[in-house]
Amino acid sequence: MTRFLLLSLLALSFNLPFGSSDELPVRGLSIKCPAAQQVDRFISFVDTELAPRGINLLVLRVDYNFDYQSHPELKAPNPLSLAQVKQLVDMGKRNGIRIIPQINLFGHQSWHSTLGPLLRVYPEFDETPEIELPPEGTYKWPNQDGLYCKSYCPLHPDVHKIVFALVDEITEAFEADAFHAGLDEVFYIGHDQCDRCRGKDVAELFAGEVIKIRDHLAKTNKKLWIWGDRLIDADTTGIGMWEASDSGTHRAIDLIPTDVVICDWHYERAEPTPTYFALKGFNVLACPWDKPAPARQQYEQAIAFRAHSNPKLAERHQGILHTYWSSAKHFMDLYEDPTGATEKQLGPIKVLEEIFPK
Repeated sequence: MTRFLLLSLLALSFNLPFGSSDELPVRGLSIKCPAAQQVDRFISFVDTELAPRGINLLVLRVDYNFDYQSHPELKAPNPLSLAQVKQLVDMGKRNGIRIIPQINLFGHQSWHSTLGPLLRVYPEFDETPEIELPPEGTYKWPNQDGLYCKSYCPLHPDVHKIVFALVDEITEAFEADAFHAGLDEVFYIGHDQCDRCRGKDVAELFAGEVIKIRDHLAKTNKKLWIWGDRLIDADTTGIGMWEASDSGTHRAIDLIPTDVVICDWHYERAEPTPTYFALKGFNVLACPWDKPAPARQQYEQAIAFRAHSNPKLAERHQGILHTYWSSAKHFMDLYEDPTGATEKQLGPIKVLEEIFPK
């Protein structure tokens, strides 16, 4: 691993040429799917602004914002219709853009004071039933543990029958060959409040959930994509408990199949962890957010890694997946009229312009 890190850093230090953007197979954007009333605007935005930048992947965070027929009790108000999803599918085909839908599985089953639909409708799936959220609609973070997102119990006998029905329905609707399951920031795992998970190895619990999802998707020849933070050792790397794991789940990296695609997010610095995932045998993408300088470094590291590695290893670093953590409407609003926006709010727009210029 050290050899490849040194080569990348030397290339960056001496401003060696990194090659053209065509050398990165994936030029992607992860963004919340457009609201039903914003679909036409989003399609126009992709046609006129994102496609000309060479974007060839959209990871759309759908979650419960679809008119699910398998479990209508879980769908959000005013969800995307099947017809609207097909409009998005046609948009992707027209522009050569692969679309991968996402539903957050395992973790992220609540947000601050708001319980997600799965645990609200099926509270028996809650890994930590004794941790109560503040009244709905109030904004309180962090909770008593310094955290904010609940998990479902991965060993509950009924949870996968429900979530897999949603996964099957949304991947079929998008005609997708892959599915993004999230799996980031899973802090509540193997918790003492859960009779099924208490005392079990958290790495085995995490790996078990990854494998269940991966194997389910494999039945229909689809690939699993996940965020990579729970597979990085926070203590050894010094990266910390958010972008890496301090609970022991990092050991799961040696327990899961290497055909799982890793989306390796780091926002403050261009941590060289894509090299780690590639050396472990995984295809990986570096994922920036709102800071142009580290985003550019992540981009350049990707180019350098592919340029200085043997072909088999080089191919595993697939490129960049830019992330945006608000609505598609907000992203389009900032892009089209930045007047009055703060530097931080404009950060993701500047990252887009920096790494994916027209």
